[in-house]
Amino acid sequence: MHADNSMVSDATVAVQFNPMVLEDIDDVLVIEQRSFLTPWSRNAFVGELTQNPVAFYLVGRVGGRIVCYAGSWLIHGEAHITNIAVHPDYRGFNIGESTCRALLEEVAARGMVKATLEVRASNIVAQKLYHKLGFSSAGIRPGYYTDTNEDAIIMWKNYIDQEEDQ
Repeated sequence: MHADNSMVSDATVAVQFNPMVLEDIDDVLVIEQRSFLTPWSRNAFVGELTQNPVAFYLVGRVGGRIVCYAGSWLIHGEAHITNIAVHPDYRGFNIGESTCRALLEEVAARGMVKATLEVRASNIVAQKLYHKLGFSSAGIRPGYYTDTNEDAIIMWKNYIDQEEDQ
C-alpha cells in the first residue's frame, strides 16, 4: 500500500492513496472543516506542500473522490504526524486505520523509524486506533488545543515497521 496509486482494502471499501498535490486542497478543506473545531486554512496546506521541505501528505480516494488525508513532518528519523482526517460520510469503514497505516508505510519508506502525534484527550476513538497500531501514551501537553484549552495526549510509536511496540 504505497502512495503511488496502490490500493488498501477493508471489508467495505477500497481506498487508493496518492501524495497530496495542490489540486487536492479544495477537497481536503471540506474534510478539514467538517472534522476539526479549528481547521487549517488553504494557505496552511499550500505552505505545507510548497514551502515545507520536511512535509509529506497523502490523500485517499474511493471511486475517485477524496475521502481522507494525512500528513506528517519527517525530521531526523522521526515522523511527526500533523493530521489525519476522514470525511464524515466515510467514517466507520476502517478508513482512518487504512489511512494511518498507509502514512506509516510511506514515512518508513522514507527512512523514518519512529512516529509521534498529539491527540485530544477527549478523542478516545482515535486513541484506541493509535494504541492498536502500536502507539503508546508518553505524556500530556496541558492546554495544547487553544480552541478549547483541552489537553493533548502525546503518543509515540518507537518502531514504525512493527504492529505493536515491544
